[in-house]
Amino acid sequence: MEVFATLEKMGHEQVVFFQHKESGLKAIVAVHNTVLGPALGGCRMWPYKSEDEAITDVLRLAKGMTYKAAVSGLNLGGGKAVIIGDPSQKSEALFRAFGRFVQSLGGRYITAEDVNTSIADMDYIFMETDYVTGVHPVHGGSGDPSPFTAFGTIQGIKACLMKKYGHTELAKTSYAVQGLGHVGYHVVKHLRDAGAKVFVTDMHKDRVEECVKLGAEAVAMDDIYKMDAKVYVPCALGATVNEKTIPQFKFEIIAGAANNQLANDECGNVIHKKGILYAPDYAINAGGLMNVCLELQGYDRERANRMVTGIYEIMGNIFKVADRDKIPTYQAADRLAEERIAAIGRVKMPTVNQPYERYFASRRGGKH
Repeated sequence: MEVFATLEKMGHEQVVFFQHKESGLKAIVAVHNTVLGPALGGCRMWPYKSEDEAITDVLRLAKGMTYKAAVSGLNLGGGKAVIIGDPSQKSEALFRAFGRFVQSLGGRYITAEDVNTSIADMDYIFMETDYVTGVHPVHGGSGDPSPFTAFGTIQGIKACLMKKYGHTELAKTSYAVQGLGHVGYHVVKHLRDAGAKVFVTDMHKDRVEECVKLGAEAVAMDDIYKMDAKVYVPCALGATVNEKTIPQFKFEIIAGAANNQLANDECGNVIHKKGILYAPDYAINAGGLMNVCLELQGYDRERANRMVTGIYEIMGNIFKVADRDKIPTYQAADRLAEERIAAIGRVKMPTVNQPYERYFASRRGGKH
């Protein structure tokens, strides 16, 4: 990979590589854009097959966080971290070493949990840095953001139902949910509590069994793409809307919590032409980010719920722009995000951390 050429093309400000031999840490932090504020984004741990694969992933995810924060109206920039390694080999030393490296960035990047990382991991990171969210409530954190991501996804689904069918009643529609981790499980629970027909699949049988107990119907992993359901809800890893899966779709709506759902822009164009309504991933799954963002101002769970409920309106605004400009919804979401970044970029901001300096000062309490 031509790293600098890629950074210039994608618009990243900074990429930092960290390694700590004693703990086995190999990590990459990507800061995409800090116009709106410090870059906040989760840290995922994954056994990448190559360093290029890890770099590609962290760059895509960091850019997505910029757009997610912007379209959600948050005073945050976009960043992401990846740790290269087997999640089964996690350790306190590894995450504390990562925390020390995050601290060295001086607040340009604030980390959080993501795929294969947990509240416990964030607590280890918190031992070494102030710049972490999603820590245990005993430390003033909000805990697991997954329920908020799921709740926000449900708000986005309701917005899609209103756009497509003129109602928001979950029970009137059928769903195919792919990926039953923390977020996917909570999405299924919301749908089943509403009385909806739900098909589910996951590579982990125990997760499928838990959802079957809720009344969902299990299907094979490869069969999820051809289910006779109205809404496809991808909640696993990305790129499941691709050249191979699209021809199988009977879905009329795609609205799920996974990141980078479209394999490429052309896939977004294809489903648009087919009349499938797509909820842009970084908009519909912003609930977790909204939740942890409030930690930077003093956490309030009721306020978090109110903010995440606003995803319904955010999705509605995206659909209005798509209709107005006659463009696919993924382009409409990008347009809204880019317009906000450009507008705020014309306002001088002395430091990227300015909105949260008081919070970090109170958190430090002499710790660093």
